[in-house]
Amino acid sequence: MKLSRKLSFDRLPTSFDGLIKLHAPRPIHDDVSYKNTVEIVDALAGHTLNRDQEDYLVLLSTLVERYEADTLPKRPKASGLEMLRYLLDENGLGGDDLAKLIAVDRSVAFRILKGERGLTTDHVKALANRFGVPADVFIR
Repeated sequence: MKLSRKLSFDRLPTSFDGLIKLHAPRPIHDDVSYKNTVEIVDALAGHTLNRDQEDYLVLLSTLVERYEADTLPKRPKASGLEMLRYLLDENGLGGDDLAKLIAVDRSVAFRILKGERGLTTDHVKALANRFGVPADVFIR
């Protein structure tokens, strides 16, 4: 079914039956079905939903996730060093801050950021604790 105009939350049915009449949930096999399903997901997302709307959103989201997993190219996982740089940047931290976080001389911290030196187990534990992420994030 091709949707002719942009959907908005206030125009969507509130019952599960009404939502199914608007767009029957089916496995997604092509780009048009994908775009139509995503449009409804976007219209529902971020709003206070009743039970029927919530169930419908979960169902459509599952179909979208499966289609994307089957069709979108897989992204390579970031290396531990890339993750470290990203987390430092996102938190407004630099090499000097890294040195303090892992209790090393600043020259060691900068060598780690250049990829010239690896992280020790103690470094990984300290970073995982500070950023609230699993330790394996830094070991890839």
